Amino acid sequence: MWIIATILIYFAVLLFISRLTQRRATNETFFRANRRSPWYMVAFGMVGASISGVTFVSVPGMVLTSQMTYLQVCLGFIVGYLAVAFVLLPVYYKLNLTSIYAYLGQRLGRQSYKTGAWFFLLSKMIGSAVKFYVVCIILQQFVLEAFGVPFAVTVSVMVLLIWLYTRKGGVRTLVFTDTFQTLCLFSALLLIIYMVMRQMDYSLMDAMRAVAHDERSRIFVMDDWQSPHNFWKQFLSGAFIVVVMTGLDQDMMQKNLTCRTLREAQKDMCSYGVAFVPANLLFLSLGILLAQLFESQGIAIPSKGDELLPMFVQGDYALNLAPQISNLAPQILFTLGIVAASFSSADSALTSLTTSFCVDIKEKAHDESLRKRTHLVICVLFIVFILLFHLLNSKSLIDAIYTIVSYTYGPLLGLFAFGLFTKREVRDRWVPLVCVASPFICYAIDYMAQQLWNYRFGYELLMLNGLLTFSALLLLSRSAECQTPS
Repeated sequence: MWIIATILIYFAVLLFISRLTQRRATNETFFRANRRSPWYMVAFGMVGASISGVTFVSVPGMVLTSQMTYLQVCLGFIVGYLAVAFVLLPVYYKLNLTSIYAYLGQRLGRQSYKTGAWFFLLSKMIGSAVKFYVVCIILQQFVLEAFGVPFAVTVSVMVLLIWLYTRKGGVRTLVFTDTFQTLCLFSALLLIIYMVMRQMDYSLMDAMRAVAHDERSRIFVMDDWQSPHNFWKQFLSGAFIVVVMTGLDQDMMQKNLTCRTLREAQKDMCSYGVAFVPANLLFLSLGILLAQLFESQGIAIPSKGDELLPMFVQGDYALNLAPQISNLAPQILFTLGIVAASFSSADSALTSLTTSFCVDIKEKAHDESLRKRTHLVICVLFIVFILLFHLLNSKSLIDAIYTIVSYTYGPLLGLFAFGLFTKREVRDRWVPLVCVASPFICYAIDYMAQQLWNYRFGYELLMLNGLLTFSALLLLSRSAECQTPS
């Protein structure tokens, strides 16, 4: 009951914040927060919004298979955030955009605009639903199943709660709820780390030395070009991941566009970009400490990294707390952390999907009735997608969907790169075909590379996909002086 009570109190706080922030809310409030958000709150909240519930579970377990090499990607993130701050944000603020895909319409044409928006809508809906499905499964198995709560009820109630606290205030509400959820996320993470340290009789300095001297703490891989963990592959991929999945993603950019000025938005972007390195260092350090705890107690380390943290949460490790809460404390913190991480990413996804459909597809940014209907329909579709994934119940299918969604961001990279770094006019009517074909060609190249050279693409697939799109657009373009109709 303590876990259910924690969840209810957590949502009560979110609804209270929503109540305070949705007064006199209009579409301008829902979409852009009236451009009055404090940059430091946006920056702090975005750290939590960028960490999904899947990340909360998965990153600690990465040390079992790839050590701390994920930090190489995080270092690349910093370069990516600098590029977004000083290349993309000035363009978005100069054009006073509500949806970033409107830039494609102004620079390339209507077909390019609609293609970019539809790629975002489909990718974000499916990708966010898969992530939220994984989180719902974890909560169902580790928390709610014991209370006899059906999975369909779990999903419906959780999405309904998101709808309740975002339906009026939209992105203005999210700026404040994300701040609260990020605080909950890192409080839970730090307390879990403290519990593991206490179990092992570690002081803070002992824990830092134990992590530093563990063989799993290796960060840099400079000597193996074939390895997917090679520094330059991961560093450059990290930079491109941020440019595409933050700078070219309405979900991630919408809150950044609510700052008062471009300069404040740039401070926000740079601040939370740098914060990702220490944030992920904490997650990875927790993974090493958990592995050491299990080894010291003769407990077999799980073969799957995703099971490392849940295994600790489910176990009885005599945490030197009061006997009646020794098992409950880590479960409550785990639930709080994963709910905070998953909701801060899912709520912004649903809000940005509503924004993009109303602004980009229907082109009715001032129609409040349309916005309310769209927001509700998207929430219902979100539930349907999650229940469909559960009905299919195939891990290989879920992995395939993740792969497909990752491919669909490449065309966005190619479209924006062509618009920003060339002055040529694209043959707009061919853009949808190029953007649909590029991921399939990219997949074929990846398959052939594995068959012919035993080379498996990693994060660099994103760069390849974007390059294919950019190259095709370049071939189909003409000089800006040419006035021949497309």
